[in-house]
Amino acid sequence: MNRKTAGDIKSMEKAGRMAAETLRFVEKYLKAGITTNEINDLAHDFILRNSAIPACLNYHGFPRSVCTSVNHVICHGVPDDTALKDGDLINVDVTCIVNGFHGDHSRSFLIGNVSPEVKKICRVAEEAMWKGIEILKPKVTTGDIGYRIDKFTQKEGYFVVRELGGHGIGRNFHEEPFIPSFGKKGKGFPLAPWCAITIEPMINQTEAPIKEIDIPGSSIKVYETGDGSLSAQFEHTVLITDTGYEVLTQV
Repeated sequence: MNRKTAGDIKSMEKAGRMAAETLRFVEKYLKAGITTNEINDLAHDFILRNSAIPACLNYHGFPRSVCTSVNHVICHGVPDDTALKDGDLINVDVTCIVNGFHGDHSRSFLIGNVSPEVKKICRVAEEAMWKGIEILKPKVTTGDIGYRIDKFTQKEGYFVVRELGGHGIGRNFHEEPFIPSFGKKGKGFPLAPWCAITIEPMINQTEAPIKEIDIPGSSIKVYETGDGSLSAQFEHTVLITDTGYEVLTQV
């Protein structure tokens, strides 16, 4: 894990706040009829107007500035001309670069009149994220985090995505360690003070195997549920302090 200096932390706080402000700005426009390309353009322009850089754009060939994952799309959905419909859920994932440091943040949003099941899976995904965050402090292990997320998710009747998860973050978009949404207490990598990670459980409605879909010209893959069932995700970038944690992607 890359230990952050006081100056690094100030830059990460700015990057995290920028990501949070971008999602807050975009949220006002999330209604039936808007296309995911339009969402991308709103976020892209907002980030540039505020002197930040959209980290997703051209990252390993990814062609857009944000990821927009609708309903059965787990993550890395590519914005296109698809229009949102009443009853949809959409995860918007934005990462901003400020002074060379990254802030990574995503939320799942409800579009119009959604079903009780859509409301529930979004609630569970957000609560699962906080279950992982609430225990953070030095020496907590990645297994401790994953165990807590998975235990809560199973109790609610859902399934964590095991192939994908959170990660270290800083000058690089993705750093070690991998932060799984499942695990065993005391196992895995112990967290160190003044390092930063993302907590981002992806919660599926069923245990169906996930599907990988190629993005032309990119090594990034789109991931979907294998049976078309729902998926939801929430994500924060979090700094490990000497006694606990600080969530960087909040306003």
